[in-house]
Amino acid sequence: MSSPQLSRTLSPLMLWGLGVGYVISGMYFGWNLGLAEGGTMGMAIATGFIIILYTCFTFTYTELACSMPQAGGVFVYATRAFGRRWGFIAGLAQMIEFVFAPPAIAAAIGAYFHLFFPEVPVMVMAILAYLLFTALNMYGVKAAAIFELAITIMAVMELLLFAGITLPHVSWQHLAADAFPNGWRGAWAAIPFAIWFFLALEGVANVAEEAHNPQRNILRGFGSALLTLVVLCVLTFVGSVGVGGWQKVVYPPGSAEPSDSPLPLALAQITGDSGALYHLLIGIGLLGLVASFHGIILAAGRASMELGRARLLPEALGRIHPRFHTPVVALLVNMGLGILALFTGKTGEIITMSCFGAITLFLFAALTQLRLRKAEPDMPRPFRVPLYPVFPLVCLVFAAIAMVAMITLYTKIFLLYAGLLLLGLLYFTLRNKP
Repeated sequence: MSSPQLSRTLSPLMLWGLGVGYVISGMYFGWNLGLAEGGTMGMAIATGFIIILYTCFTFTYTELACSMPQAGGVFVYATRAFGRRWGFIAGLAQMIEFVFAPPAIAAAIGAYFHLFFPEVPVMVMAILAYLLFTALNMYGVKAAAIFELAITIMAVMELLLFAGITLPHVSWQHLAADAFPNGWRGAWAAIPFAIWFFLALEGVANVAEEAHNPQRNILRGFGSALLTLVVLCVLTFVGSVGVGGWQKVVYPPGSAEPSDSPLPLALAQITGDSGALYHLLIGIGLLGLVASFHGIILAAGRASMELGRARLLPEALGRIHPRFHTPVVALLVNMGLGILALFTGKTGEIITMSCFGAITLFLFAALTQLRLRKAEPDMPRPFRVPLYPVFPLVCLVFAAIAMVAMITLYTKIFLLYAGLLLLGLLYFTLRNKP
């Protein structure tokens, strides 16, 4: 009797919904912490840099995903190019990215919900969100993807409505005020928060095994999602900062603590914080956080599952539920790890940890494509990167610059991240002793 398999149920529209949904919470919170580091100009420079990086990465990763449409993503690609040891490190970095992103989003869900129900603690809502959306992901990928598509469409419409309300009130005076307070060092420090604008788009590759005709549709999902996100990023950034200056979307009135709710802070300057329109937009905005939270849980489950399926982590992680055809054990383990991270209460540090995983993934993706083009020139490639090797080389160089920037400014978090990778490498070595 054959073991249960993942189901091929995802259409191109669902892939777009997943791609945008994974990322869209980055428009609602987190990115504004980069303004505290670099001001308007520093954050804008960092964001432009990351848009170029993500564009080159997306083309590079799409070639790999179309050639090897498996749930493990970068783990599968790096294993083929460099062997199981390096593949495991790449897969572990991906797992860190996807496991540490949801706790930061859960904290923001709790913070947004707290605006409506101040008597409900933020942590309670964050944990309830974990339980609810892990359960939905356990139920089945098609139901999860349909839900993701619906809330993603509503979240995109809300951001467009937000832009329509704020852009008429934007002034150059607000954009230019104290725009470069910490100089180039500030732009350097803003990089992880610029990454947060787009972080987790790479999760599209992790559902390739569940897509109809992945060799064609993965390209459509990646490309259309990236274009949508770049437009939304620019509109959200300008609309938020331009109505009153960057300080007003970082710090709530009367507080020196950075906020997890920059869009409500921007809207309140126009509509006030008690009107029906304000509450309607904040309520819809909560869906953007839910879309990313739910979507990244889905991608994280596949990343962890593949390491278990390859017997590089406990084999239970690789089990597919016979009825629901989902990686139930992997989803539950990821939820437990995420809730532990949530209790630290350090949203900025959690975002930075997730970004270290993302940049490692970018480096492996570029190196893997360059390696496989040379080692396996005849490998079937339904999509080939145009202007090769420009895109993977730019991805490699920009990712290396981003990694150096983050290591120099977030050394303690990097040491923790490196420690997790070393522990993983030790586990791999002991598990694979001859």
